[in-house]
Amino acid sequence: MYKINVAVLFGGCSEEHTVSIKSAMELAANIDTEKYQPFYIGITKTGVWKLCEKPCLDWERYAEYTVVFSPGRNTHGLLIQKKNGYEPQSVDVVFPMIHGKFGEDGSIQGLLELSGIPYVGCDIQSSVICMDKSLAYTVVKNAGIEVPDFQIIQNSDNLDTEKFIFPLFVKPARSGSSFGVNKIEKAEDLCTAIKEAKKYDRKVLVEQAVSGSEVGCAVLGTGTDLIVGEVDQISLKHGFFKIHQEAQPEKGSENATIQVPADLPAEVRERIQETAKKIYQTLGCSGLARIDLFLREDGQIVFNEVNTMPGFTSYSRYPRMMTAAGFTLSELIDRLITLALRR
Repeated sequence: MYKINVAVLFGGCSEEHTVSIKSAMELAANIDTEKYQPFYIGITKTGVWKLCEKPCLDWERYAEYTVVFSPGRNTHGLLIQKKNGYEPQSVDVVFPMIHGKFGEDGSIQGLLELSGIPYVGCDIQSSVICMDKSLAYTVVKNAGIEVPDFQIIQNSDNLDTEKFIFPLFVKPARSGSSFGVNKIEKAEDLCTAIKEAKKYDRKVLVEQAVSGSEVGCAVLGTGTDLIVGEVDQISLKHGFFKIHQEAQPEKGSENATIQVPADLPAEVRERIQETAKKIYQTLGCSGLARIDLFLREDGQIVFNEVNTMPGFTSYSRYPRMMTAAGFTLSELIDRLITLALRR
């Protein structure tokens, strides 16, 4: 029986390296190996690509061969470095399970477009826009959806604190999983928070905190043919949601609980889903994305951010929302690969 060759990329050079490995581990445990032949390619923190048997936290110990994607469309796949040269391996589709920088910012998408190989997820343009929160805010606001007040800080720019009311969030414009994000209550803490954010990106946002709860919606599909998962809702004990930075996220968050489906009236959940679909289409997303929103106390929905390759870990929100809507992880993986092959 012919199997579809799927190259699964994981790891990467960003601060979300470990999250990516855990996502790939879940994919490996749930992909239909009767239908698909996976090739697992781990990317080290220094950017070396290696072929390995399966993703695991210490995968580098078991990775023997260095690999690259050929940008030449005549290869349509991998070049595996062996003793006597490079051995080609054809690939039908790529599942780039890489979160954050170089995974969700259009970089890997550009390489795959050059190679002519279909891939799961958003294209170059939508990846670039969604990765940069200031660009995403601008596009979404122009579509008539409310976004938080924000100011971009670059280099030695001076912050106009008078336009904001504390508390504020200071965050890297192009980072994920809440790395480099701080919630500040007073002006004296701004400089320290900006320095922390700049460890992850030279472009920093200072953003007005939104009073209300954080909600999210998983979206699957392309164009107008979209499926949405159940809405989830985050309840915070203190601080802000940053489960991927916690010591044992598999055991649950230290400061938050996630409820899916959200304990909200059906009409409110439907408004959230419709807003998520509008944002997804406005930003040109395809394949999948998790749309994060705020539900203000007055019932107004405010855009937060988009994750174009959301986590697939056991504690990640996207698969949990889709599971609540009736999709197993195996079914979700199959649909995503099928969508990619139709590009």
